[in-house]
Amino acid sequence: MVMRALCRFPGDPVLRQKAKRVSSIDGSIQRLIDDMVETMQQTNGVGLAAPQVGVPLRVVVLQMPGEEPVAIINPEIVKRAGKREVTEGCLSIAGYAGEINRSVSVTVKGWDRQGKPTRVKATGLMAQTLEHELDHLNGVLYIDHLESQDKLHKVEAGTGEM
Repeated sequence: MVMRALCRFPGDPVLRQKAKRVSSIDGSIQRLIDDMVETMQQTNGVGLAAPQVGVPLRVVVLQMPGEEPVAIINPEIVKRAGKREVTEGCLSIAGYAGEINRSVSVTVKGWDRQGKPTRVKATGLMAQTLEHELDHLNGVLYIDHLESQDKLHKVEAGTGEM
């Protein structure tokens, strides 16, 4: 496996475009997922979207602390509930975190890496991470959710990042 380079500049065009649906899960998608998991783990993230590694496809990987990594292909949020303020950062905008609103819980549907339909119901950090990564698939960064620039602050490297 090869760790992929992260798009770390918010103005990088791939971070601002809507990612394309995956039509079939072949070896290239499997390799992409493996590479994304390795990249996410090496950077101590809990989630990563394909556009963050320069690939404009609707693929995300997530790994909550103490759990196995999960890949979701063509994910879409089918249900949201509640609202809470969270501190959020991003591997693509290193060194900053901001206070934004996210859902308390979400339900996401998509395909697993074998191409089988999957549905994930999540709360807490997992719900926040799903919303964050699905935003990436739509060309949205967490800084787009800031109510004001006063809600954005500098942080030590490796803290507050998705």
